[in-house]
Amino acid sequence: MTNEERQRILDDIRLMLKNVYDPEIPVNIWDLGLVYDVSVDDDRKAKVLMTLTAPNCPVAESLPAEVKQGLLDTKGVRDAEVEITFDPPWNQDMISDAAKLELGLL
Repeated sequence: MTNEERQRILDDIRLMLKNVYDPEIPVNIWDLGLVYDVSVDDDRKAKVLMTLTAPNCPVAESLPAEVKQGLLDTKGVRDAEVEITFDPPWNQDMISDAAKLELGLL
């Protein structure tokens, strides 16, 4: 895979992530700061390292599954993995400035 292909896939994944919303907060998971890392290896396996707003989040099963399906639906991706971590724990400082403005936090 060329660097250009990898970059296109990564860009498409970021766009996809901006269309996945936490149902409790009307902001996408990218701007909420729930996504810690996105990568694509040479075998076109996409991996997202992400967190949830809380360990007991009611969408702890459905949200990662939605992200994984979005990865698999991304052109050029052959396999996908979503890893959930709580280190570091999510906090409101991770929210993008645009989302903070939208939520009235600025």
